[in-house]
Amino acid sequence: MLLEQRLYLAELFDIYGPLLTDKQQKCLSLHLFEDFSLSEIGEELAVSRQAVYDILHRSEQIMASYEEKLGLAKRLKEQQHELTGLYDEIAGLSSFDKDRVNDILMKLAPYTSKVQEELD
Repeated sequence: MLLEQRLYLAELFDIYGPLLTDKQQKCLSLHLFEDFSLSEIGEELAVSRQAVYDILHRSEQIMASYEEKLGLAKRLKEQQHELTGLYDEIAGLSSFDKDRVNDILMKLAPYTSKVQEELD
C-alpha cells in the first residue's frame, strides 16, 4: 500500500472510524497502525486471510463513501491550510508586541502544520 494512500486512510479512520463496526475498526487499526499482515490480522481476529481482505476492502469503501457524502476530511485539510496561512502571516508581524504574537501563534500551532519549535 502506498504511503500516501495509507495516510489518507488513517485520516479517514480518525474521522469515520467510530462509524464502523468493532471488527472493522480492529481490522483497520491493526492494518494501518500496527502494520499487521493479512495473515496476522486473521490470526488475531480468528478469521481467514480472505475475510480480512474483504473486511479491509469494505471498510475502505464505507469510509470513502462517507467522505464523498460529508467531505469532512477535505474540509479539515482546507481549514488546516487556511490556519497555516494565518500562522505564517502573524509570524511575519514582528514589529508588533512579540509576546502577544507568540501567544497567538501558540494557540494556532495545534491546528496547523507548524510545530512549536518554530516559535522559539
